[in-house]
Amino acid sequence: MRCGSLIRLAEWLAALVCALMLTAIPANAQPPREGPAHHLSCLSYGNAGEVPGADIVVTAKWRCDRDGFTLEPEQARLLFRIDAGKPTPRVFATRRSPFERLQLAAIDTDGAVRSRSYAYREVRPAHTGDFVTAQLPPITEKTEYVVAAVDRPTHVMTLQRAHISPGDPGFGPENRALLLGLAALCGMLAMPLMFNLAFYHVLRERFVIWHSVLAFGLLLTIMLNSGLMIYFVPLSISEMSVLSSLVFGLNVAAGSMFARTFIEPDRLDPRLRKLLLAAAMWSIAISSAHAFFPFVLRAHQSQLYYLAYLPVLLLFGIVLADALRRGSRAAKFQLVGWVPLLCVGLIRLIGQLTPLIEPTDAMGLFYVGCVFEVLATTAGVADRFMVIKHERDSARAEANLLERISERDPLTGLLNRRAIEDRFQIHRTEGYTTLAVVDLDHFKAINDTHGHGVGDQVLQAVGTVLGQDENMLAYRLGGEEFVLLLKGKDSLLRAEHHRQAIPARIAQLVPGLDRPVTASMGVIEVPTEVMPRAGFEELYAHADRLLYEAKEGGRNRTVSERMQAFDRRKGDRRRAAAA
Repeated sequence: MRCGSLIRLAEWLAALVCALMLTAIPANAQPPREGPAHHLSCLSYGNAGEVPGADIVVTAKWRCDRDGFTLEPEQARLLFRIDAGKPTPRVFATRRSPFERLQLAAIDTDGAVRSRSYAYREVRPAHTGDFVTAQLPPITEKTEYVVAAVDRPTHVMTLQRAHISPGDPGFGPENRALLLGLAALCGMLAMPLMFNLAFYHVLRERFVIWHSVLAFGLLLTIMLNSGLMIYFVPLSISEMSVLSSLVFGLNVAAGSMFARTFIEPDRLDPRLRKLLLAAAMWSIAISSAHAFFPFVLRAHQSQLYYLAYLPVLLLFGIVLADALRRGSRAAKFQLVGWVPLLCVGLIRLIGQLTPLIEPTDAMGLFYVGCVFEVLATTAGVADRFMVIKHERDSARAEANLLERISERDPLTGLLNRRAIEDRFQIHRTEGYTTLAVVDLDHFKAINDTHGHGVGDQVLQAVGTVLGQDENMLAYRLGGEEFVLLLKGKDSLLRAEHHRQAIPARIAQLVPGLDRPVTASMGVIEVPTEVMPRAGFEELYAHADRLLYEAKEGGRNRTVSERMQAFDRRKGDRRRAAAA
């Protein structure tokens, strides 16, 4: 398939994926937003399992300065004051991170309390973004506060991003526009998968597989974090959290393995290449631990999780720097594709491990980074594909040249025995039905009298006489012995013409010889239909016997035979001898 056709096919499939994702979003799923959210007013801490009562507003030690978020206590209590100027809140929403239990309490001015309790698996994902939602207890005109008690939260952003709102925070025209843009981005991420399928069909390189895994992982990450996944697969919130952690580890591992196999072998320190393999396994291990054991080191797990990825982030930077320093062409594409994603990782690390910035997932930059990764890395794969293809084509051409050289006699330039044995049956099907064996007469005497140098000149002169023409192939079997394959009705006559031209050509090119150098020849003509499976050794032995008869008959002559029906003991022969 031509490159232009592949591009058009990939674009069409990407557009199809995008269209399917857009049509999967229900058009009537987004009622108009009822008003702004009610954000966190104050924060306090307590023991897991404590149920918020009417007196909690007075008895708890509230902090209302938006500082002091910590995961050390077993329970975090979030206080929301109901603003009469805003629409009535109906749902509680926060970041999608595991917690043990969520208890919601609506507290009225007269002390009445209405409560609801949810395990983490019972909350629902929001229709857009990485939020989870839970239905509030009934809110009345007398409701003054809403308290959310979160038992054993695993991420500080669960507290920081908590709010109550009139409806699902994913509803609304602006969020629908975001979903449309992210669906288009998912369609873009499908393009590398199409390209890689075509590339791998032609060039089976491992980096193509790893790039496909990376593109697929980024596609899943966008669908999980944006909320698109809930329109296609009915996953519970627990399953989505586990899958998000595992896919993140898969992305890092695939990126590591892609760099390991994509950067040219001589453009990266071998020790760094080994470390990339270790980084891939390390990423899978820590993401699996984070996904399946979120409460083991709950208070510090998020920090430890991000801290565990710090060496991987540093390694990626060192790998790119080393490869660029060594002149890697592939690393230039990776630099463009990876810088935004590496920046996302750096921002997350700084936010989680230092007080310099508030913890954030930097999803906006992550989506931009995905665009860069798609465009730059796919272009890099295509470029590397063309480079490797050119190298392989050159190597194949060189191998073919060496093979042709190995089938040539270096002294005379004629084909050698290997060439005739490898292609004899092919030549037979092409109509070469006549085989002649030519041997120089008294050649040993030339070497003994004039030396091997003159003997080599004689053989070279014979090579110029027997050089193949349109209907003849000439071979040197060794020493002074040559084989001719001929086709056509006058093949015997042309073979004889070449034999008779040998003395004059040698006398012209090798002066100083004391006598003419003649040749004897044995010729056998075997039509294909008479002996369809005749092999070279069989016909050569027959022609060599005829050559021996020519030698015995006085040399400088030809003995020929045409096979009408093959029989070792008898047959219809037609012989001719020329002195």
